[in-house]
Amino acid sequence: MNDGSLGPGGLERPVLANEPGDYWGSDVVALMLRELDLPYVALNPGASYRGLHDSLVNLLGNRDPQMLLCLHEEHAVAMAHGYAKVTGRPMGAIVHSNVGLMHATMAIFNAWCDRVPVFVLGATGPVDAAKRRPWIDWIHTAQDQGALVRNFTKWDDQPASVAAAAESLLRAHRMATTPPCGPVYICLDAALQESRIGALPPLPSAARFRPPRAAAPDPAAAAEAAALLNAAERPLILVGRVGRGEAEWQRRVRLAEALGAIVLTDAKTGAGFPSTHPLHGPPAGNNPSADAAALIRKADVVLSLDWVDLAGALKAGWGEEPAGNKIILASLDHLVHNGWSMDYQGLPPTDLHLSVEPDVAVAALLPLLKPRQPGWPDRPAATPRQAVPISGDTIAPLMLAAALREAVGTRPTCLIRGPLAWAGNTWDVAHPLDALGGDGGGGIGGGPGMAVGAALALRGSGRLPVAVLGDGDFLMGATALWTAVHYRIPLLVVVSNNNSFFNDELHQDRMARQRGRPVANRVGTRPGRRRVRPDPPAGRVAPRPARRDRLRHRGRGGGRRCPGRTGLCAGRQRGDRARRHGMMLNRPKHRLGKAALNV
Repeated sequence: MNDGSLGPGGLERPVLANEPGDYWGSDVVALMLRELDLPYVALNPGASYRGLHDSLVNLLGNRDPQMLLCLHEEHAVAMAHGYAKVTGRPMGAIVHSNVGLMHATMAIFNAWCDRVPVFVLGATGPVDAAKRRPWIDWIHTAQDQGALVRNFTKWDDQPASVAAAAESLLRAHRMATTPPCGPVYICLDAALQESRIGALPPLPSAARFRPPRAAAPDPAAAAEAAALLNAAERPLILVGRVGRGEAEWQRRVRLAEALGAIVLTDAKTGAGFPSTHPLHGPPAGNNPSADAAALIRKADVVLSLDWVDLAGALKAGWGEEPAGNKIILASLDHLVHNGWSMDYQGLPPTDLHLSVEPDVAVAALLPLLKPRQPGWPDRPAATPRQAVPISGDTIAPLMLAAALREAVGTRPTCLIRGPLAWAGNTWDVAHPLDALGGDGGGGIGGGPGMAVGAALALRGSGRLPVAVLGDGDFLMGATALWTAVHYRIPLLVVVSNNNSFFNDELHQDRMARQRGRPVANRVGTRPGRRRVRPDPPAGRVAPRPARRDRLRHRGRGGGRRCPGRTGLCAGRQRGDRARRHGMMLNRPKHRLGKAALNV
């Protein structure tokens, strides 16, 4: 095995052996994956794609793409999801037959709701029944396998020939990367993969099948939007699903400054605007706070940059009244709405819809704005932020955030995930990669896999990848960290551990009060929610390397438990040493009240 400091590229290099003119159906698929410039494919191996597996190893040499072994199909897709959140590019994930696809469905749904490109390959047993092995090929063959995920993918296909497979891969990649982006699924017939084709047929160039260039807004519509914003006394910008490029980030700042507009951001979508900028409104949350709702109601013109659940935000401000603002919407999201999933949210009132990517709309609006007085002349001064003391016996969520921020200091950091209790002004952002937002679909267990994929994408960027995961999310997906350890992917994971599915405790509290039933059952025995007797060993789940590697690579190790303030301080020091290699810290937060988590 090569030196682990090389990262994934230094591992698992096979010896190549392929006779000239000796090609198979799966070889064409492997070569097309290389043509599409997919850097990695995360997978859990299975016989249904054994042909493709062989082609990736013995034809391509496990390079471009490189296979990344995962312990569960859900982790494979979650890794591709996290990778895409950082890079904006798809990474491959391969899942085995119908059973592997069923494992992966939640992660695919998360990617769908998060509008990120994920390239999922799968396989079925031989479609030709005469070629099926007894028993196993029959139970792993489905008539329409793509139907399992058709309602939450942009496109799926099951090509019936080698030529069709090449075209299918090209179409899938273009569909996944054309905004609104999303996951795609290609199912490969096992018999097609294993068919001998002799000489390699001419393969199409991916350069001729790239996504279309972003469309510009209709000039008249852009001029109308600019006129509304120029005339607004209290313009409000809602920054939702936007790009992670630095140029786009700076244009959003210039737009807000040109208008003097207040800006609201959304913790679900990550960093979209500097949180310490004077024009940033109340702290970001998963839902608008009372102060944010008041601004939504007071604004005369609202510009929504693909805000997730615009109708819900307007309802927070206006209640049951019709929204009294002028609403400008810049979004392409309507193009992927379907009748199965309600992830499209409520239908918002819209006075002007710019059917373009939100950052394209910003670029088009900037030159149309005229010099003007800043908006919101009567805006009250912002309340100074109070420092959070790192003291006391209970580690509250904000204390953890303050300690972690102190530990990383001025080092560039990417907060890949944060717990629900971190909504608000918990983690300042000044760069589009400072925070990546949520998982999209609320599928618990995807956090560890997404963290590994994002950390993979951040290799060489100089940023410390940090994921603060709830204990429920971590315990469901902890084995994803094996891939990070095996492939030397630096990652710091902190488990915010309250030994409970606490979000449900709040729901049960609400139900008990509404129905006049004992609230004590929510805070006492907590049936069906509290993880005690025994406590799940979250601190021991993180995989450890071999002893020789622990000695060679300082700062790398398995889980550490950090109970109380003293343990948190020690954990900060250990976390600071984890910037080169992955480490998991497990932090219990006992005796937290409702207000501490119900943000």
